[in-house]
Amino acid sequence: MNDLFEKAPIPKAYMQLALPVVLGMVASMIYNLADTFFVAQTGNADLVAGIALGSPLFTFMLAVGDIFGLGGSAVISRALGKHDYNQSARVSSFCFYVAIALSLVLTGLLLIFEAPILNLLGATAATRPYVADFYRVLVIGSTFIIVSLVPGNIIRTEGLAQFSMIATISGTILTIILDPLFLFVFHWGASGVAFANVLGFAVNTGLLVLFMRRAKSLSLAPKQAHISRPAFKAVIAVGIPASLTNLTQSFGMMLLNSYLAAYGAQAVAAMGIVQKIYMVVMMVMVGFAFGAQPLIGYTYGAKNWDRLRATLRYDLKIEGGYALICAIILMTFAPQLIKLFMTQTAIISMGTVMLQAMLITTPLVGFILVFTTVFQSVGAGTSALIMALSRQAVLLGLAIVILGYLFGLNGIIWAQPVADVLTCLIGWALYRRTFNATQFNH
Repeated sequence: MNDLFEKAPIPKAYMQLALPVVLGMVASMIYNLADTFFVAQTGNADLVAGIALGSPLFTFMLAVGDIFGLGGSAVISRALGKHDYNQSARVSSFCFYVAIALSLVLTGLLLIFEAPILNLLGATAATRPYVADFYRVLVIGSTFIIVSLVPGNIIRTEGLAQFSMIATISGTILTIILDPLFLFVFHWGASGVAFANVLGFAVNTGLLVLFMRRAKSLSLAPKQAHISRPAFKAVIAVGIPASLTNLTQSFGMMLLNSYLAAYGAQAVAAMGIVQKIYMVVMMVMVGFAFGAQPLIGYTYGAKNWDRLRATLRYDLKIEGGYALICAIILMTFAPQLIKLFMTQTAIISMGTVMLQAMLITTPLVGFILVFTTVFQSVGAGTSALIMALSRQAVLLGLAIVILGYLFGLNGIIWAQPVADVLTCLIGWALYRRTFNATQFNH
């Protein structure tokens, strides 16, 4: 493990850690597309809408898991860089059991407050039975979903990214197999879709626990599950901003759709298609960014400034280069891509402009992801929090309101690129400030 983090050439170490994460992200993306397809095949619009309305609950559970998954892995990476194996064992055990305890508390609260939460999700008389069925099964199985993110992220700190990928893909394949079985053979409707998800995550979590036992510097022993107050604060300082990144993504999409709704269903449909295409690019970028996180945290913990500089240069090159190539290709074929989903002229026309506007700042989003993961890896909690709230919440919200008021539909379409440029500038300024306090720049 030390050879990979300390001696292996940067491109080899980077790809060995990042590619399995990228493949895991791609597997999740394929599942999302397959799930949308299977549910749509029922022809029941209320069922489709019910599951769509329940999706924010799923996002919320992933965000909760991120607190201890990404927060714990950042602290462990730095501990491993310092060869503090006692700390890495305690933090890994603590995060695992705290995530279980928190998930059980949330399960109880979500079941007790089901009615008001369903109203909050936007359930109507027609969709409520479907949202409720989806909601209950997902809540009962929430422990598997929340806890999976802890070992899934933590085992990557020891260079075991391929095991995390195997667990993710295994769970995803099972869910893709069970989805149509529960929908079309057993006719379990929304409950079946949720149950397929829960079983997939149960397999994922089970495999991750087995794999984590192979790790030499990590632990699942309950007696190790206690950490100091500074260590707990370090986990939370990274975990909460990482969690908010997930939640603000949903918030930004909801805000964008609510403003687009004033311009008709076609505008919302066009943006929905654009988001699906854009997510293909984004998930790979996120995979590379999170895949590099253990390497950044380890080299920072070891105070190996030359290797850290080289890692960050390579990370920026990969993110920016990949984003630029994808942006050029997808912008060129934007009309044809929109047409694959819907053939209405107005939607193709609007969708083309939306996709090209979204893609124009994709390389900057790559840099934003690098800055964000650097802040998480080195424990710069405040900077990570600023980045989490900037792009998809504060800056996007302000850009939609101001540009929408000044330029109408075009202003709303260009709000995301404007938010991207501003967030990248903030990220660069915070990045310089974070490392000016260390020997990194000397």
